[in-house]
Amino acid sequence: MVKIEAVGGMRTLLASLLLMGSLLSSAQTSPGRVVADSSSCFTARELIMPLTLVGAGTLGFVEPLKQARIEVRDYLDEWRGAHRVTVDDHLQYVPLGAVYGLSLLGAEAKHGYVDRTLEMATAYITLGVMVNAIKYTVRTPRPDGSAFNSFPSGHTATTFMGAEMVRIEYGDASPWYSVGAYTAAITVGVLRVYNKRHWFTDVFAGAGIGILSARIGYWMLPYTRKAMHKLTGLDAFVYPAVSNEGASLGFAMRF
Repeated sequence: MVKIEAVGGMRTLLASLLLMGSLLSSAQTSPGRVVADSSSCFTARELIMPLTLVGAGTLGFVEPLKQARIEVRDYLDEWRGAHRVTVDDHLQYVPLGAVYGLSLLGAEAKHGYVDRTLEMATAYITLGVMVNAIKYTVRTPRPDGSAFNSFPSGHTATTFMGAEMVRIEYGDASPWYSVGAYTAAITVGVLRVYNKRHWFTDVFAGAGIGILSARIGYWMLPYTRKAMHKLTGLDAFVYPAVSNEGASLGFAMRF
């Protein structure tokens, strides 16, 4: 009987990963890329993928996925044993770092450092509000029973936000930047399930929220840029720099 449940759990897990992969593959060609003048342009179709992922995550509250996620957890318990990995706690920030770091390696981004900072700040605020509002309203127990804030996955949301920002900023320079960032993001999502910290449906919802947050940061850029200039009356530039003496942040202001 246990063996049958384990096989069922494995099939459910593989099907879930294939579904996420198929949904995310459209991220490389879906609308939402900046136009030539680097201005933001919203189209309703850009909501399809992130809202589909969030919708897939909410299906974890109804049958048969509600039972399927328990089978996946039990299968992983049997397969993994007491082994855990903690790399997901650090890997979640790699795509965010790449938003700036790829420029230092010579890649050409769509926007300058200030605009990218404004995008990221808006996206992070949006993500924080959405994730925490849902977590502490829905109050879903984690698979390991440690808390009641499982849905959605904040780690997954953070890393997918970074991956989508990499796609927006560097997707035209090379598709491999997007592939690398999204590979890291998917790895984080898988590890959250592997480590028994989240149900696989939490990861779907987190991925959708992360992508949506990044796109909101991008769509809002013309307004946040104007707001900063209106508040300060200045054009400020923040940029990372690397030399033989180490890494640093530079700040310049145009009066």
